[in-house]
Amino acid sequence: MRSTVTIKRNHEFQRLYRRGKSAATPCMAVYCRKNRQPGNRLGFTVGKKVGCAVQRNRVRRRLREIYRLHEGELRLGYDIVVVARVRAVYAGYRQLERQFLTAAGRLGLLRKEGEEA
Repeated sequence: MRSTVTIKRNHEFQRLYRRGKSAATPCMAVYCRKNRQPGNRLGFTVGKKVGCAVQRNRVRRRLREIYRLHEGELRLGYDIVVVARVRAVYAGYRQLERQFLTAAGRLGLLRKEGEEA
C-alpha cells in the first residue's frame, strides 16, 4: 500500500458513514469520501457478528490484499472504509475481489483508461 494511510479513529469512521457515498454488495459495504490529501486513507470494519477472531482476521487480511493488488487502479484522494458482512466469511477470494471492484466502480473510485493519478 504505497500511498495509503489507515483510518483508525472512531470519529473518522463515523464521518464517512454519515457524509460519505456508499455501495453495497452481498459480502461488503464500501463507503468513500474525498479527502484533501494526495493519497488514499483506508479502514476496515469486521464486526463480531461475522464470526470468531480467526474468521474476522482472515476476512480482513483478504480485503487488505485485494486493496493492495488493485491500489494502482483506484483514484487518489479518497477516504475508503470497507465493512465486511457475514457472507464474506463464506465467500471465496475471487468473489470478494469481484465484489470490491464492483462497489468501487459504482462509487467512481476506479480510474478510467488513460487517466492519471
